[in-house]
Amino acid sequence: MKLSKGQWISLLVILLLVLDQVIKFAVKLNMTLGESIPVFGNWFQICFVENNGMAFGMQFGGMLGKLALTLFRIVLIGFILYYLRKLIKKASVPTGVLVGLSLILVGAIGNVIDCVFYGVIFNASTPFEVAQFLPESGGYAPLLFGKVVDMFYFPLIESTFPNWLPIWGGQEFTFFAPVFNFADSCISVSVAYLVLFQYKFFAKEEK
Repeated sequence: MKLSKGQWISLLVILLLVLDQVIKFAVKLNMTLGESIPVFGNWFQICFVENNGMAFGMQFGGMLGKLALTLFRIVLIGFILYYLRKLIKKASVPTGVLVGLSLILVGAIGNVIDCVFYGVIFNASTPFEVAQFLPESGGYAPLLFGKVVDMFYFPLIESTFPNWLPIWGGQEFTFFAPVFNFADSCISVSVAYLVLFQYKFFAKEEK
């Protein structure tokens, strides 16, 4: 059976959302807070952290800012859904545009799920104990105030600077300090792709 454009976009979003949540559940239920597992030595690690704020662990105005950010994301999700539905009906819209917007949608929904539900369905992760799913003692935060689970970390690359450099020669440097998750990756990759390769479409749409 051949899928319509709307059906395969919906399937893509669902599959990526499931992948995002599977990764987060696996980390949340099997790692203690702050635990790090080397994957490729110092190049890449799975490091379990949680944050109250924006992508890549950034903060935004305490708890009130967190609530405002979550509500903004929900409004953004509604706008993207409306815009995607509108574009899907147009045969002339490039497939890359639809996929790019779908990835942004996945990223927004993925992190909103954490903020809205994780405080209710998990107890608090600590450096000493792994969290439990639906604990008898209840969750660690009210609805809308859960923490976003992050895990991908690209820390130090040893001796990357050439030895002949007067200041940094032979020293380590931080390649990418923030810890992030699959949803963050979807947003970053799709925004970069749309800006670099699909800007002509959006420029034409604005006219």
